[in-house]
Amino acid sequence: MTIHEILKQYWGYNSFRPLQEDIINAVLDGKDTLALLPTGGGKSICFQVPALAKDGLCLVVSPLIALMKDQVESLKQKGIPSLAIYSGMSFLEIKKTLQNAAYGNYKFLYVSPERLETNLFLEFLPAMNINLLAVDEAHCISQWGYDFRPPYMRIAALRELLPGVPVLALTASATKVVQDDICDKLLFGKTQQRFQQSFERLNLSYSVFNVASKQNKLLEILKNVPGTAIVYCKSRKHTREMADLLRLHQINADYYHAGLSNDERNKKQENWITNKTRVIVSTNAFGMGIDKPDVRVVVHYDVPDCLENYYQEAGRAGRDGKRAYAVLLYNNKEIENLQEQSAIRFPKEEEIKHVYICMMNHLQVPAGSGEGISFDFDIAVFTTAFKINILTATYAIKALEQEDIISFNEVVFKPSTVVFTTNREELTDFEKQNPALEPLLKGLLRSYEGIFDFPATVYESKLAKFIQVDIETLKKDLKKLNDYGIISYSAQKDKPQITLLQNRMYNDNYRINTSEYLKRKQNFEERAEAMIGYIKKPSGCRSQHIAAYFTPLKINACGICDNCINDKVIHISTEEFNHIANQLISCTKDMAVTVENILASLKSIKKEKVWQVLNYLMAEGKLRSDKDGKISFQAKT
Repeated sequence: MTIHEILKQYWGYNSFRPLQEDIINAVLDGKDTLALLPTGGGKSICFQVPALAKDGLCLVVSPLIALMKDQVESLKQKGIPSLAIYSGMSFLEIKKTLQNAAYGNYKFLYVSPERLETNLFLEFLPAMNINLLAVDEAHCISQWGYDFRPPYMRIAALRELLPGVPVLALTASATKVVQDDICDKLLFGKTQQRFQQSFERLNLSYSVFNVASKQNKLLEILKNVPGTAIVYCKSRKHTREMADLLRLHQINADYYHAGLSNDERNKKQENWITNKTRVIVSTNAFGMGIDKPDVRVVVHYDVPDCLENYYQEAGRAGRDGKRAYAVLLYNNKEIENLQEQSAIRFPKEEEIKHVYICMMNHLQVPAGSGEGISFDFDIAVFTTAFKINILTATYAIKALEQEDIISFNEVVFKPSTVVFTTNREELTDFEKQNPALEPLLKGLLRSYEGIFDFPATVYESKLAKFIQVDIETLKKDLKKLNDYGIISYSAQKDKPQITLLQNRMYNDNYRINTSEYLKRKQNFEERAEAMIGYIKKPSGCRSQHIAAYFTPLKINACGICDNCINDKVIHISTEEFNHIANQLISCTKDMAVTVENILASLKSIKKEKVWQVLNYLMAEGKLRSDKDGKISFQAKT
């Protein structure tokens, strides 16, 4: 099939979004390609379509477990066989997945970067007919970026084993320095191509407010802008408190953060996507990979650390092209805190060493051993036991990750697994002696093919429904079978994990690369200053400010951010103001209309004046905007 036929058959679209087709053709021409597409710009189609157009398997490197699972599930629903390997899977599960990738009829294999250098992966790699290496969140390869992850540095080593296979690197936000570093670290060839979608978002209005009461401002925003919303907070506790506050004011809200169980996160996410929940109050754990085009407003209740994060999160508003708002609330104390963050985020070298030694003692790892072993790790328990400040521990662990000493996965979801540990004859005898457990045994055998040879992933809720028992009874019976030695049952895990990437260092042999560490600290300080510069920008277009941070390419002023509107404020006489106000009320009184239609019907009046009066009437509650961005008259009750 042609790429247009593939797009139509599997996605139902008749045409590509801007740049998608160019990127796909560059990949099909065998060129190493860097694609910078904003949040919601359709990055996944850029590697999924060319991979389907070619024979073989596309290897996708991604650091986000939830995103891998979502994309694999989405591809399967389209009838495209796909696989994923991520933290928490057993050795046998990984081996079976790699066998399927090498010898089965699969089109996509998603892996975390940590998996690429394992002996097991490298053993199966030659048997895989790799047609494309897609690197998602490619900015993670650059230590000058905002989310440096050392395992990404090892991706380039794969290129020697995959001669002639093009690389497609994808990211939503990377400065020119980081873009160059991505291409350099991934060993891009001379024919490399770069594609960058404009940072222009004609429908997205950015604004920043320094307010005494953030709560009141948030309530005002959500009252004036109907429709779906995301409110970003920095702490988990704060997400719950803010969701409670919104519900007290009859706003349908829920909270979301990485500390919730996998089932809770899925349920909350699904309720928001299907509009059962209007507002989701979340940490930055929410939103990655979620395709919800009708978000009308994204509010940052707390100041983000950098423009990269802010741009990505704010960009989740208005993907449907209709008017949407990105609002940032702050106070002067937060600006001071951001300026002081460098000292907190980058602990002194002796503090990092102390945390490392305490952690190894906590995990009971002898010196000279431990490489490749994973441990459940509760940072609160650890810091309490060793009397370490939790922030110092958190950022020391981050530093150890960036030095490639450990890997810390804050949320590792490992589903339940079952494998039979007896032979069929013994199983038959056991069934006769334990008839009460026979329905469960039959249910396992009928539901999971190969359960005698490999651990099968078991979802207790589905199995309980299948054999018609309640879930607690099922779990008890699975434990009984495990205790009898009939099966090996590993219950679901949803805990943070530490993995040692090298043996425990002897205390007098401990060291990190201090010069690189200090450069990363300096980069953090520069990013913080850029964020503060955006917040305190007194005039000039905010969209232009964001675009200039990422690229030298100039864009037009948006005309709709708070600064653009303030810059355009022009004198309107009382008589003219009343005339425009009456016209606006007249054309919105009987039906909701789009802003474009309003401007067209009042084309004899300067657009800036119409906007000025329109914003005033909306602030006064005389006009309102619905979830589709249409304006209507708000009759007084």
